[in-house]
Amino acid sequence: MKKMLGYMQKVQIAAGGIFLSIFLISVVIQMGCRYAGVAAIWTEDVSMYAFIWAAFMGAGAMVYEKRHFAFTSVSDMMKNERVKRVISLGIAVVMLTFAVLMFWYGCKITKQFWNYRWVSIPDFKRGPTWLCIPVCGATSTLYLAGQIVDDVKSLIGGK
Repeated sequence: MKKMLGYMQKVQIAAGGIFLSIFLISVVIQMGCRYAGVAAIWTEDVSMYAFIWAAFMGAGAMVYEKRHFAFTSVSDMMKNERVKRVISLGIAVVMLTFAVLMFWYGCKITKQFWNYRWVSIPDFKRGPTWLCIPVCGATSTLYLAGQIVDDVKSLIGGK
């Protein structure tokens, strides 16, 4: 399972990188068009939604590495590894609650806005742009479930 989650995280980082590249390219196109006096209103929407996708893909991927939410001030003071593991487990459970809610309500909002159209590109639907929320919620849920399993195994095993 850990291997599958690692692969999924790499795919998610790659997707975030692609969307970040789309964001940067569309901003450069937008700047060039403004300098040339040409109206390219689509670049604003493309850059905004690409940035949102990049942020949500990066956020989900960082949950896998325990880097998205890091409350290290308390655990750094602890000398006992078992106490550190219990703190890590508690944080993962709280984050899991939010990740499940993100997935649940992300699905609802994606369904609600699926048929809305982009203002600047009426042929495009807005549904896929909202899909990043449940995707981030689902991957974060899987990553956190894996972390919780590892923490519980190490607590039970006494490692």
